[in-house]
Amino acid sequence: MFPYVIDLTQCKRHDPFPGVRMYTTQAEKMTLSVVDLEPHAVIPEHNHPHEQVGYLVDGEFEFIIGGQSHHVTAGQIWRIPGGVPHKVVAGERPARAIDVFFPIREDML
Repeated sequence: MFPYVIDLTQCKRHDPFPGVRMYTTQAEKMTLSVVDLEPHAVIPEHNHPHEQVGYLVDGEFEFIIGGQSHHVTAGQIWRIPGGVPHKVVAGERPARAIDVFFPIREDML
């Protein structure tokens, strides 16, 4: 059993790309990731079998999903089916997003 309430210091930290920091934790069937992006940071195009739903807490970025570009601002939500290619390019100031993946992202344990 895992604790019901934790903070970011208890999450696993990942620094997958320059200017990108992720804090992840898992529940029984899903992964949550808090993603901090420095200005102009890039998450290169990738895809995974996991369904992904996210929310932009602060900042803005260009989100290319399935070849379509979207200007995402704080307060917006995205929904990406598994297998769809996507890429993020951060804007002029830092950004923070929250992503939830189903099923668990084994690569983020």
